[in-house]
Amino acid sequence: MPPSTQIDSDRLLDLTKKLIERPSISPADEGCQTLLAEQLTALGFEITSMPFEDVTNLWAVLDSHRPGPTFLFAGHTDVVPPGPLDSWTYPPFEPTCQDGWLYGRGSADMKSALAAMVFACEQFIGQGQPFNGKIAFLITSDEEAEARHGTRAVMEALSQTAINIDYCLVGEPSSANALGDMIRVGRRGSLNARLTIQGKSGHVAYPHTVINPIHLAMPALSRLADTEWDQGNAFFPATSFQISNLNAGVGVQNVVPQEIVAAFNFRYSTASTEASLKTRTEAILADFGLPFDIEWSLSGEPFLSQEGALIDAAILGIQGETGLTPELSTGGGTSDGRFIAPFVPEIIELGLLNTHIHKIDERVPIDDIAALGRIYTTILDRLLRDHV
Repeated sequence: MPPSTQIDSDRLLDLTKKLIERPSISPADEGCQTLLAEQLTALGFEITSMPFEDVTNLWAVLDSHRPGPTFLFAGHTDVVPPGPLDSWTYPPFEPTCQDGWLYGRGSADMKSALAAMVFACEQFIGQGQPFNGKIAFLITSDEEAEARHGTRAVMEALSQTAINIDYCLVGEPSSANALGDMIRVGRRGSLNARLTIQGKSGHVAYPHTVINPIHLAMPALSRLADTEWDQGNAFFPATSFQISNLNAGVGVQNVVPQEIVAAFNFRYSTASTEASLKTRTEAILADFGLPFDIEWSLSGEPFLSQEGALIDAAILGIQGETGLTPELSTGGGTSDGRFIAPFVPEIIELGLLNTHIHKIDERVPIDDIAALGRIYTTILDRLLRDHV
């Protein structure tokens, strides 16, 4: 292994454990960012706290006046609740190493990756060789919850400044079966709707006096479910429509309800837009002459990274460390990458295994943490040093 990618695995594991020990259930940070700020300050980073509402955010930059591209590491310190504590083999906030695994809430999603980012910077800077550009960190405690006052708010604030970001690596657990087997190069959009269809309630024995909204809704919902919204493209599957909730009735069998409420979601590709999905949906409902009201909420627009130096550097880093050639994917749910992508041309998600995230006994292979740090170091070398 080249000297440029050596990582102090013992100290890296120690930092990861210290982060896991803090019960930072979203949107709480519980001092994780303070710990990371101490590490980054020692490396020469300028630290700025950017709190919004009850959310803790950290912005850090190394050599802010250095010419060249800006590389951003992005991630989150918050975790999902652990669930029933007695179901865990080891207490979720007492990091435990066993049989080659590190157990603990946040070990995979994504405190290990945060620690790997810090140590990648330590190794990269410690080489003592010149490099171009700047390295930055954007860390939030509001990714697993509402995601309103974290990365979204920070990026909106930064957009009002002269800061330009060329590359972004989000440390979400992107690997499926082995470290580095997959890189997220984009994500599908997520559009939610709450559809209310009105009827006229009454006794079921007097059908001529009622208008059953359930009967009205069924053909229209069937049409929506059967519609081909698009065919996807080279990086995205076709847009998916899914009904997630359907509510009607007063709890007895002899009353026709006044209304039916359907909640549904589009996971959509770049072959469709928010506007086109709304327009087509409302046109279908109108075709059935339904008395309806619909409320829309956008969780995130689809995004796709530009092909270029970042993806190339990530592939080379993974190949050098694991021998694998990663799949370039846009699958999975949403991430904070959706708030960064409008401002950054090249953005990927690259992290540890996602097989145990959000689960009881969340865990990650210990050796993968240092390996991820070495991959991150290689990416920095390729992007900021090869051009010197």
